Amino acid sequence: MTFEPTQLTGVWLIHLEPRQDERGLFVRTACTREFAAHGLNTHWPQANLTRTLHTGTVRGLHWQAEPQPEIKLVRCSHGAIWDVVVDLRPDSPTCGQWQAFELSADAFQQLYVPAGFAHGFQALTPGAEVSYLMSEFYVPELARGCRWNDPYLRIAWPLPAHSLSPRDQSLPTLRELGIPIKSRSPGANPAGFGV
Repeated sequence: MTFEPTQLTGVWLIHLEPRQDERGLFVRTACTREFAAHGLNTHWPQANLTRTLHTGTVRGLHWQAEPQPEIKLVRCSHGAIWDVVVDLRPDSPTCGQWQAFELSADAFQQLYVPAGFAHGFQALTPGAEVSYLMSEFYVPELARGCRWNDPYLRIAWPLPAHSLSPRDQSLPTLRELGIPIKSRSPGANPAGFGV
């Protein structure tokens, strides 16, 4: 595995290294020793899988609040997704900024998302499957989210969005949640980062 820092502090794009032969391939997706060497979480008590049937479907933006915020290790295990993380850490210089990554089963990459980030994705292929390792158990009363089309964030989803869950359609904006965000100039891409 190789660990690539991103433009949002604490978020890592992890490149997996498949070994192939005539039978197929083998690849490590987690290693306590390598994660610890980078100062990353090594305890994953819960694993989740989503399958998204339709291209263009958006899931998110979600996070789990204190006192049990989640760290996520996200990998697309079938198809492809456009994965988005938003920095919500009040003391971070990139608070309110987002970055996106195309993750696919063929690219052998995964995304390490620290606590304090909202996370969501859009399916780029039908039947896209996403595997998550989670640092905390799911606590329904701590589940939080913000609107996928928050006018402050102006996330440039690559496809027209559809098939959002009723919950995701009714999520508030960051301002409605009272999350402190730094002011941006009108029309600017708040992230300043590309895919």
